[in-house]
Amino acid sequence: MMCFKQLLKFYINSSIHVAFAATALTYVTYLNLNTAVNYHLLAIVFCATISGYNFIKYYGLAKSHHKQLTNRLKSIKIFTLVIFLVLIYLIQFLNTISHIYLIIIGCITFLYAAPFPFRKYIIDDQKNLRSISGLKIYIIALVWTLTTVVFPLANNLDANQTTLLLLIQRYIFIIALMLPFEIRDLQYDNIKLSTIPQLVGVKTTKIVGVALCLIYAYIGSYILNNTLPSIIITLIISSILALCIIKSTVQQSFYFCSLWVESIPIVWLLLLLLFQLIF
Repeated sequence: MMCFKQLLKFYINSSIHVAFAATALTYVTYLNLNTAVNYHLLAIVFCATISGYNFIKYYGLAKSHHKQLTNRLKSIKIFTLVIFLVLIYLIQFLNTISHIYLIIIGCITFLYAAPFPFRKYIIDDQKNLRSISGLKIYIIALVWTLTTVVFPLANNLDANQTTLLLLIQRYIFIIALMLPFEIRDLQYDNIKLSTIPQLVGVKTTKIVGVALCLIYAYIGSYILNNTLPSIIITLIISSILALCIIKSTVQQSFYFCSLWVESIPIVWLLLLLLFQLIF
């Protein structure tokens, strides 16, 4: 049992779970647009998510306490290095347009955690994009939308109404998905970050989150794809997400957000694949 818990914590702390979530959302994009699935690109999204998230989470810690890293962090560091080398190998087969999108996403991710040159709008000494007041959740949503919608469609990105609506829906979905994390981090975040719960309180944040779920459901069910399976899946996912937002508290278990909330994109994909088999 102890071994299982240690493996589960490594699975979560090394960002494998969030990488599966990002990969699942990318797969959902292909299914939403009835586009052929590029499994090579899915592997890149998986590896890039692990590399990016672990860089964000452990950059400052590894830089400041390199010699004092625990065995757990050393294991994550080695694991991330291996995944990053796999990523380098995979991206060499991308075309120029895909490289450009990946570089843009990579730069935003890097500046989110690493020192940022413009200090006028930066909080205290945290010289990075994350420290800019009020931008945290919107930057994360932007990166996830670029990664899971724009990047997989790089070769045939068509600026039509369907694609635009998909981008809007995905951006709204990610913001709603992040709200339980924002509520959880309320006890840790610098007050000057001006996160949504800091600005409007937990109760109003939950109301905003449920409203975003309704908008997501409306776009997905009645504008993007009004087939019965699509409507059912969209309503299920929006209901699960809304319930998670409502149940979110400042004092929550380690697994609530890091495991269960982050599983919602994976559930979304599994439901789509299941309904494809049935219908």
